[in-house]
Amino acid sequence: MALPTIAIVGRPNVGKSTLFNRIAGERISIVEDVEGVTRDRIYATGEWLNRSFSMIDTGGIDDVDAPFMEQIKHQAEIAMEEADVIVFVVSGKEGITDADEYVARKLYKTHKPVILAVNKVDNPE
Repeated sequence: MALPTIAIVGRPNVGKSTLFNRIAGERISIVEDVEGVTRDRIYATGEWLNRSFSMIDTGGIDDVDAPFMEQIKHQAEIAMEEADVIVFVVSGKEGITDADEYVARKLYKTHKPVILAVNKVDNPE
């Protein structure tokens, strides 16, 4: 039986790869403070409350004309198609942005369960 699959999606630099690495228990995805580091889908297995699942890290989605953005969006769309559940990561530090709203509209069209994860709420800077 296949493991349930979770896709981690959101706009650039909200902490998707950090969350992915934390759940995986090791550094699999590269984490930097610049946009566009994660471009392809990255897979790992995670476990929560004695339940195993597959997870997919994705690049940050935005509605801008930036280098590689079309490829990043395409990779994220594949991950969303493969997923049983989508974790939508937003930053509590910056609040909801136009890019977050763009991602939310894409997620709505998937008709899949979405879990909202508000990240960066522990850092007062």
